[in-house]
Amino acid sequence: MVRRLFSKRSRFGFRAHRLAASIGAATCLAIGAFLFGQGAFMTAKAEIAQILLAKAWTRAIDGEVAPTPWPWADTWPVARLSVPSLGEHAIVLAEAGGEALAFGPAHLSVSPQPGDPGTSVIAAHRDTHFAFLKDVEIDDELMVELSDGSSVAFKVTDIQIVNAARSGIQPEGGPARLALVTCWPFGSLTPGPERYVVWAERIQEASSSLAI
Repeated sequence: MVRRLFSKRSRFGFRAHRLAASIGAATCLAIGAFLFGQGAFMTAKAEIAQILLAKAWTRAIDGEVAPTPWPWADTWPVARLSVPSLGEHAIVLAEAGGEALAFGPAHLSVSPQPGDPGTSVIAAHRDTHFAFLKDVEIDDELMVELSDGSSVAFKVTDIQIVNAARSGIQPEGGPARLALVTCWPFGSLTPGPERYVVWAERIQEASSSLAI
């Protein structure tokens, strides 16, 4: 009788353990699928946005003032950033409202226009539009096309990892420089205080529009 009861309890304990393991595995799979789905959604949104922004950028270089990419947008294209050595490019948005960074790199309104004296600051998310920054190297050339059809060339001079509160970025004063800023480390799913900054200096006068 005791042996039979013990046997039943053992079978019940084994089944309970197996059920708990199954629930744990299912939970892990569900969380993984959710995170993957979130990442896929963000990537898809970013890619679709770039298509719409490219059309708005065409309207901008055709002379339209502040062409919004969709009717409810609170931002518009102001430049096109390219890294010829990597074959990468992205439409840069005006930091006019809260949604700019969700759809592309944003030019900080407190900084000068790329090519003007001072440090022009362009920021973007590390997992989408500025994911390629991890592959940028010192001496690489960056090109910024402006909405008036001119373009400005920069050469990467330094790459730093800094604290966001002590970045050392001073928009005003000095020669024309460019600071491309994103979160660090790449691939992390949680926000942190560190920023990855690619510094570049202007190397030539404005030229005709790019064909990349």
